[in-house]
Amino acid sequence: MKYFLIAGEASGDLHGSNLMAALKKQDAEAEFCFLGGGLMQKQGGKLVKHYREMAFMGFIPVLLNLGTILRNMKTCNEEIIGFRPDALILIDYPGFNLKVAKYIKTHTQIPVYYYISPKVWAWKEYRVKSFKKYVDEMLSILPFEVDFYKKHNYHIHYVGNPLADAVANFKEENKGDTRDKFILENKLANKPVIALLAGSRRQEIKDNLPAMLESVAEFTAYQPVVAGAPAIEADYYKKYIGDKPCEIVFGQTYRLLEYAEAALVTSGTATLEAALFRVPQVVCYETPIPRIVYWVFKNLLHTKYISLVNLIAGKTVVQELFAKFFSVEAIRNETDKLLNDSAYRNKMLSEYDEIINIQGKPGASGIAAKIIIEKLHR
Repeated sequence: MKYFLIAGEASGDLHGSNLMAALKKQDAEAEFCFLGGGLMQKQGGKLVKHYREMAFMGFIPVLLNLGTILRNMKTCNEEIIGFRPDALILIDYPGFNLKVAKYIKTHTQIPVYYYISPKVWAWKEYRVKSFKKYVDEMLSILPFEVDFYKKHNYHIHYVGNPLADAVANFKEENKGDTRDKFILENKLANKPVIALLAGSRRQEIKDNLPAMLESVAEFTAYQPVVAGAPAIEADYYKKYIGDKPCEIVFGQTYRLLEYAEAALVTSGTATLEAALFRVPQVVCYETPIPRIVYWVFKNLLHTKYISLVNLIAGKTVVQELFAKFFSVEAIRNETDKLLNDSAYRNKMLSEYDEIINIQGKPGASGIAAKIIIEKLHR
């Protein structure tokens, strides 16, 4: 069968590639056409657009690039119709994907599957109406989403979290790896590592990396190492690193987490990845007009947390230093606790184990692929 997939950012590329691999295992004749990245490209098929050409975040960047976004959408719709897939599979990225879903459902008979629900339980809850109209099956990776959608009378499938698959696959494929090898190959100092995961978009890096670097500067017994995002060049990071003692590693985020003593993480998928690797972390996310942003978060959004770790646990496991709580001093103090307060570290690690148990065993990609294929055969 033929599958058209759309992933608009690095995490979607990862999950899309794992889903493609699972589809190939269960469908020997699988053909792919997609908007995504290098990981999906390795699975084979036609890459229509790389996600780096689509990653616009925030009102102003979207407004300034509206022409490009509309052209991308037009190209995408034309490619889908020309490819004539048996299934359209959308991966998160709601602003773009929901518009594509609407167009395809109103102009074709192609079934639409949504893998990884957008976070409508946090805001834009009205989008559930669009899912009901334009999405045939929703495949969820977060357990609490089942109850959320149930109250809207919308049946979804909980398939488990594909990050558990990605981490399990990494550990299996890297059994012979060692910390010494990681240090040597990347020409790092022989010091414990503090991982800096400053996001996958330029704006996130610009906003968060300088404060992260400043906050860890006094921990001279450790070395900060930045996880380079796949679509960002090294020179962009170096603008903010300057002459500070900090290295960048690309394509090795999981290796970095495997050997890190602590992590400073911009909210998103990376918070759960750090938990799955059992790395004590602090969530850092700077925003413009921080007090107003925090008021909006507390009064208009429908969630108590911004990190996947705390959302899954249903309580504060990791500190979320965002909006009005974001400062170099606050990040520094929390980092000190992560590194030097053993009781604090151990409590966080114990709560990570509970989250890992809630997520369930690896296999989300295979379950999602099975549901899609079975539904198509019916």
